[in-house]
Amino acid sequence: MKIRSRFPRKVRVIEHTTIALTDGCRLAAKIWLPEDAEADPVPAILEFLPYRKRDGTAKRDALTHPYFAGHGYACVRIDLRGSGESEGLLTDEYTKQEQDDGCEVIAWLARQPWCSGAVGIIGISWGGFNGLQIAARRPPALKAVISLCSTDDRYADDIHYMGGCLLTENLNWASVMFSIMTLPPDPDLVGEDWRAQWLERLENHPLLIEPWLRHQRRDAYWRHASVCEDYAAIQCPVYAVGGWEDGYSNAIFRLLANLTAPCKGLIGPWAHAYPHFARPGPQVGFLDEALRWWDHWLKGIETGIVDEPRLRVWMQESAPPAAEREERAGSWVAEESWPSDGIAEESYALNPGRLDRRPGAERALVHCSPQTLGAAWGEWCAYGSVADLSPEQREDDGLSLHFDSAPLGKRSEILGAPVAELELAVDRPTAQLALRLCDVAPDGRSTRVSYGVLNLTHRESHETPTPLEPGRRYKVRVQLNEIAHAFPKGHRIRLAISTAYWPLLWPAPEPVTLTLYSGASRLLLPVRPKRVEDRRLKAFPPAAGAAPEARTTLQSGRYERRQTCDLVTGATVIEVEADDGLERIDAHGLEISGSALHRYSIAPDDPLSARHETLYRIAHARRDWRVSSETRTVMTATATDFLITATLEVFEGDHSVFTRAWDVKIPRDGI
Repeated sequence: MKIRSRFPRKVRVIEHTTIALTDGCRLAAKIWLPEDAEADPVPAILEFLPYRKRDGTAKRDALTHPYFAGHGYACVRIDLRGSGESEGLLTDEYTKQEQDDGCEVIAWLARQPWCSGAVGIIGISWGGFNGLQIAARRPPALKAVISLCSTDDRYADDIHYMGGCLLTENLNWASVMFSIMTLPPDPDLVGEDWRAQWLERLENHPLLIEPWLRHQRRDAYWRHASVCEDYAAIQCPVYAVGGWEDGYSNAIFRLLANLTAPCKGLIGPWAHAYPHFARPGPQVGFLDEALRWWDHWLKGIETGIVDEPRLRVWMQESAPPAAEREERAGSWVAEESWPSDGIAEESYALNPGRLDRRPGAERALVHCSPQTLGAAWGEWCAYGSVADLSPEQREDDGLSLHFDSAPLGKRSEILGAPVAELELAVDRPTAQLALRLCDVAPDGRSTRVSYGVLNLTHRESHETPTPLEPGRRYKVRVQLNEIAHAFPKGHRIRLAISTAYWPLLWPAPEPVTLTLYSGASRLLLPVRPKRVEDRRLKAFPPAAGAAPEARTTLQSGRYERRQTCDLVTGATVIEVEADDGLERIDAHGLEISGSALHRYSIAPDDPLSARHETLYRIAHARRDWRVSSETRTVMTATATDFLITATLEVFEGDHSVFTRAWDVKIPRDGI
């Protein structure tokens, strides 16, 4: 990434200020703006997050916000109520209070003497979510949105219930928030009141896994803040951005198809990060692309961006399986609209062991997956900086019911969502399916291209799931994740089907035997012919950013993933350990460290043996001040209930100043 320190306008930084809301709560803000903005007002760009502006997002903020400010924008990074240096309490994600605060902040920004009255909102992940949610509230000053790695559906397309199946990421992310929210505001910014604010947060700390797990259906809890409930509510333009290794690229296609406001989509090879520094590469000049969007909608400058294709994606070339990549070969392709008339549906019949163009005689194929299947899952949402991508798939393929095409006679490119239409029966009232689309090289190596999962009790509805009748034949449709991928000549297309996918999915309460009817089931692939227009696409500028934040590494971090087998129980144990090391932020001397351990275990023939444990330790220190927190969360299940135990212990120096424990039982509801 090219570092730029000279911009059209000089930038000044307001390191810390507060914004008073009408209820008296004060939100903490950091502001970058042109030095002459009060004489020559500029549009404002808001980023609104719980991840602590002082330390949590400071590294990426330094690359991004001064860049926009130097091109004539006031960039405002605000901590949500109850996070960082902001007052109040954070009770859950995406609450009405959060949206109310965002709308009030936007109105405040528009009134400032350095603001032209036009406001944009940008954010990745949580900030991408609430950007869409706040846009649906239609604050008058909000004129445009850039939403990265986000979703329109909080239930089925977030960390919670993919295809109605419970993701273990549900507990992972709850544990991350469990840890982050135990940190205090910085005394250097808020003064002597820091301890009182800290203790108030700790005493009111929500165990977020509990409400998330109590709502196992797509009920009013999830419909709230899911903008797919009313796309027409969003009336300002939206630029939706994501990456194929991220967990949220599906939403971009739905936004393009359903928003009535102007909408563009961009999907690269990236994991969960901003495209000017995301891995796998290639990175692009995302900040310059964003400036074209802001200049058009916030300043009225004709940049040509609205005349370009609505969707631009990285068509990925076939690559050997790897848990970590610096780059992903491919090329940019574009569609003028989405859905695209240029995509053709190509059908493959599922015949015994084969994907054929024509169905053979119907046969009943019987399969029961071991509960340990899924060790090559990769993370549900990869961050790209560690070995968190999906590795070699052959072992999981061999444990699955799988179907291979003949070697392809020519190159085949797909763009969109593969779909499987299956006729099947199961022997249990609760069952789940995991489907993986793989690219099999001539040497046998198998690379996961896309996957999809379905809780079969949700086959008709996420709102009103119904148990299965053992032995009854059903027709189901499973949509896999949207993808752009080129299968080379000579490679095979593989569809692998399993009844377990641990540790991505929490297992069904009993082992399930699947009967799949070949000849009556098929795979549909969205095949995209090559277009000469793709060669004429305007190249993105090279990746660039403002000067990085100065940090001193005091201790290097490390990442390790281990898989072992317990010789006594036969259980597979997977441990993912991440140590962030120790860094000092040079500008204000704050030293930050953190570590995490995720431990997953399950026996091959017993889904009730599943156990998921997370351990987090996080610490901040400066001179003679030091605070830290340690959290532990464990999830297990019986046939009828989910069981959660959690502990929190917080230290000031070496002294424990706060402890709390939770012990929660939540009935299973068709999962």
